[in-house]
Parts: sequence; structure tokens; C-alpha cells
Amino acid sequence: MEGVILVTGSTGFIGSRTVDALVRQGVKVRVLLRPESAPALPDSGRPGVEECRAGYRDADALGRAVTGVSAIIHLAGVTKAVDEVGFFDGNVLPVENILKAARQHNPGLERFLLVSSLAAAGPASSSYPGVRESDMPNPVSAYGRSKLLGEEAALRHAGNIPVTIVRPPAVYGPGDRDILEFFGMMKKGYLVSPGSCKRQRFSMVHVDDLIEGMLLALRSEVAVGGTYFISAPRAYGWEEIIAAARPVLGFGRLLRISLPEPVVFGLGAVFGAAAGLTGKPALINRDKANELVQDYWVCCAEKADSELGFVARTTLTEGIAMTLQWYQRKGWL
Repeated sequence: MEGVILVTGSTGFIGSRTVDALVRQGVKVRVLLRPESAPALPDSGRPGVEECRAGYRDADALGRAVTGVSAIIHLAGVTKAVDEVGFFDGNVLPVENILKAARQHNPGLERFLLVSSLAAAGPASSSYPGVRESDMPNPVSAYGRSKLLGEEAALRHAGNIPVTIVRPPAVYGPGDRDILEFFGMMKKGYLVSPGSCKRQRFSMVHVDDLIEGMLLALRSEVAVGGTYFISAPRAYGWEEIIAAARPVLGFGRLLRISLPEPVVFGLGAVFGAAAGLTGKPALINRDKANELVQDYWVCCAEKADSELGFVARTTLTEGIAMTLQWYQRKGWL
């Protein structure tokens, strides 16, 4: 695929590394930034990277942003919001409006790649084989419902624009702040986890493997109209994550604290009520609590293997070590 690729969400964890990967491949990149974004951006002034600004409700600016690009990678979105409206505005409306702009101003667009989430599909009923792309989606949170609505918005345009959807599970790697909290606890000798830490299993993917899978999906003709889980081949439990972290962090015995579901939902109710008063998203609310207590956030990546030739190459031990060493160099741990 030749020509300029437009990337949204380029200042985020996954987006910034996606831009880096494209630039290393010699691809010209245009990054879409909101008008209120800070002017001093890592991408500014870099060879091969062009900056444009547009609000997702500004049809004219979006038209200029999508004009002349060969493909769009849509990574922008929100993971926290006060209510369903906030999730809709962050995860559905931008998809709809970018594609409307593309149909009007760039009808020859070669591909629209939507980076969605396992949350759109919902959790699995068991740790193996996990959720498949053909399973009926069952999101358990406002975030998951909004990501599913974003997918549906994209697919409504699929008759006019080639659309591909990828659904990553938990993404980790240098630059990620979500999993950092757990490693910070481990370093101090304890780990607090919601739900049953003995039963819980997670699909995970290192950010560099995710980007490899995204770009394979972007460039594959087979992937037009398709949805793919981009994940490591199997799920992991807390014990494996702890074992991978221990050699780098050097902790000995670990105090394990599993928060029972009633406690998690109680905390969600309290913090959610506070968020309603302040108008600021809470770290946890009742909706988020429903995500946290699930036993099996597990997906099956066999379709990506068979149709795209994607197999995640980073082992958990290698990926956790690289991530922790990066945190240490940056002074985050």
C-alpha cells in the first residue's frame, strides 16, 4: 500500500509506536490531532510525518484531514467517561464522522482500519479457546458497548470503503501506564487484584506484536470486511505474570489480596457517585467493576494466524522484561 497513511490517536501509547513503525518502514504519515492538543508533539518536525488538526464534529476540517491519504488507521478513543454519552462521543461519533468525510472527500480510500477492543466482544465463558470473531458479541460495560457500536458504524460504510476491524485484548509494553500500577505494587511486595486471582485468565499482546498484526490486516486484501483478534496464542494467569516480573523487580514473597466481587462493586458505586458529582471520570465505577471481576478476558487468535499469517512473537517473559526495564530507565518504577 503506497501513499500517505492517516493515523488518529497518534499521541497515545499504541498510536505513537504505530507512527514510529510506519516511519521506519518509509511510509509517509499524517497524524490527526484535536484542536486543543498541545503544540509540542513528539511527531512534530519529524521527516515523513505531517500534522493536521480537526475536531471530530468539524466536517470541513475532517475533510481536509482525509483528503489525499491512501489509508486511515483509527486508534483514537476513550477508555474512561462519566456516562454512556461520553463513551459514544469518544468511540462512536468519530468513526462515523471520519468515514462520512472519507466518502465525500476521498472515495478512493484503500482501507479504513478500526482498532477496536476485546471489550466489544465481551468475556469468554472459559479459558479455552476463548471468544472467537464469529461469536455473538456480549459486552459487559459501557466502554465495550461503545466499541461495538463503533464497529457497527464502520461496517455500515463497508459497501463504499474497504473496512477492517482488529480487536486487541490487554496491550502492554514500553509506554503503557495501565499495567504499570500492578508492577508498582509488586515492587513493594504486594498485589491487589479484583475478582478471583486463581481463576482469572487474560489474553495479552505486546504492543509491537499488535502493531505487526494491525499492519498485516491493513495491507491484506483478504482482511477487507473482516474482524480479527490480534493476541498472543494463549491466555495467562496472574502467577505467570508475577513469575515474569520477579527476576526484573527482584521481589521475594508477595502478599496477594483478592478483592471479592461485592467489595469491587461497592468501590465502584462509591467512586462512580463521586464522578457523577465532579463530572470527571472515575478510576472505577460500577460499570468498570463489571469488567474487572470477569474470570476470562480471553480471545482466540486463530483467524489472524490462518488468514493474515499473524503469530505474536514476543513471549510473556521477554515482553514483561522489556517493559519493566523501560519503566526503570524512565524512572517510572
